[in-house]
Amino acid sequence: MALMAGLFVTLLNVVFIVTEQYWGLLLPFILGIVALGVFALDRVLLFLVVATPLSVFYMDERLHLGMSLPTEPLLAGLLVLLLARIFYYAGFDRRVVSHPLAIALLAYLFWVFVTSITSTMPWVSFKFFLARAWFIGVFFFLFSQLFREKKNLYRVQWLYLVPLAAVVLYALVRLGQYGLENKASEWVMSPFFKEHTSYAAVLALYIPVAVCFTFMPRQNLNRRLGAGLISLVLLAGLLFSYSRAAWLGLMIASLAGLLIHFRVLGMSLLVGVLLGGGLFWHYQEDILLALQENTTTSDGGIEEHLESVSNITTDDSNLERINRWKSAWRMFEDRPWFGHGPGTYMFRYAPYQKTYDMTLISTNAGDRGNAHSEFLGPLSEMGWPGPLFVAAIVLLTLFTGIRTYHRMPAGRLKWLTLALLIGLISYWAHGTLNNFLSLDKAALPVWGFSAALVVLDRYHR
Repeated sequence: MALMAGLFVTLLNVVFIVTEQYWGLLLPFILGIVALGVFALDRVLLFLVVATPLSVFYMDERLHLGMSLPTEPLLAGLLVLLLARIFYYAGFDRRVVSHPLAIALLAYLFWVFVTSITSTMPWVSFKFFLARAWFIGVFFFLFSQLFREKKNLYRVQWLYLVPLAAVVLYALVRLGQYGLENKASEWVMSPFFKEHTSYAAVLALYIPVAVCFTFMPRQNLNRRLGAGLISLVLLAGLLFSYSRAAWLGLMIASLAGLLIHFRVLGMSLLVGVLLGGGLFWHYQEDILLALQENTTTSDGGIEEHLESVSNITTDDSNLERINRWKSAWRMFEDRPWFGHGPGTYMFRYAPYQKTYDMTLISTNAGDRGNAHSEFLGPLSEMGWPGPLFVAAIVLLTLFTGIRTYHRMPAGRLKWLTLALLIGLISYWAHGTLNNFLSLDKAALPVWGFSAALVVLDRYHR
């Protein structure tokens, strides 16, 4: 039987070569992955973790279809396999599916589907829905089953950290050839990352995990040294990414981690929000004048980059972000209930720009990205329920992580729980200024870390 199958595949390859259909040469690989997915699913998921940091984006201009290779075709197949397993076994792990965070994710996916039906560009929206479904279906639900074995909670992080560190070294070497200059930092990580902001967001997600592995008790010395080296590499990559939002997100997350550890986050957050809101209201005119006086732009070195964070007068990057936010709000006002459709912002926002808001880097061509917010993007694309679902996911993630950390006995899992939570806080803090969940490299840690927290909450306390 195996001989017949081998001859059949060989003949198919000959046909593909003769007809110059070279994509068909991937058939043996695809069949092998399908077989592994059926008989050794855990190995496919672990391969997916290793492949994700190294994946490259491919765009088919004829079909107007772009995807990350080899990860997204693999994710699509794994989603089909997940659905088949659910229907075959008449359900899924109830302890995971009944968790409030899992329910929120399913409700979010349902709303994405509904607003894809009402979308102004259904083809774009249903592609968005499928991509979001296989990201959440695989990285959250399938990974939750992988994490039921404690060793996989650590193994998955290592399998992502090592190739990610290799990508960072590649980017730093290329950046060194250009004197570590700001402009070069925007593209030296290609072809593995499209640009520096998504690259920095992923580094900020994994730095807490690498640091955790460096100081984790009862850890092998070689692993500690390896984790310490990876931590330094990732920190250098983040520093020279020149991504102010990622820097800010990691600083906020680190402070939040300290507050969580000392059990003062809830009260501190409430007092901080009330105090900060009161001070802003009282001194709003002075604050606005101070912001307008800052003319430091983000074109210089690291010091100037930090100073430019509050420049809302002459820094085109900051002004363009504000332009995108205002456009998203106007789109919401036009279609407040169902929005314009998931994934449609970049194709629809141009008419909603005002001339006085546009900058030197503004465009009407719809070719320079999204709403720069994980909350305002859904608001414009899915109406007012969109950001509510996202906010529910964020709050439930925080609640699950904090509760699990404080209930977890002292030890390695407690350390890992806090590291995963700090990484997620860094992303969601960053998410107020950018959005990357349509990218496999960011989706895997965000939904994977969330799945790990749910499993730690349900199984390993």
